[in-house]
Amino acid sequence: MLAAIALLFIVLPIVEITVAVQVAHHIGGLNTVALLLLFSFAGFWLARIEGFSVIRRIQEQLVNRTVPTNDLIEGALVFAGGMLLVVPGFVTDALGLLLLFPLSRHMARRGLKRRFGTRVRRIGPGDADRIIDV
Repeated sequence: MLAAIALLFIVLPIVEITVAVQVAHHIGGLNTVALLLLFSFAGFWLARIEGFSVIRRIQEQLVNRTVPTNDLIEGALVFAGGMLLVVPGFVTDALGLLLLFPLSRHMARRGLKRRFGTRVRRIGPGDADRIIDV
């Protein structure tokens, strides 16, 4: 846990600053700021479109009385991608954009499901207190 916090608050800003300085060296400071703003606005627009798409799929599944497990995970990934785009920097923007594209988001969802191995406790007749993997 401490390593993750150190990575988030120490290593990531150093990497972001290094990349921004290198980009500014090649294309200029004002162009770098303009590019970061462009990524932020384009990412916000894409996050909004993808977010509404995920919400619509969740609503359809709820109307059909099915549990929208995968779409809930994808909604969280779209939110995380949008938040990464708010943070100024090329590395976080690239990660945020990857989470907004459906194919890479699908791969991230599969990896998360495999990593955390969701477990559900199901209680019912004949299945009293049995834990099953989803």
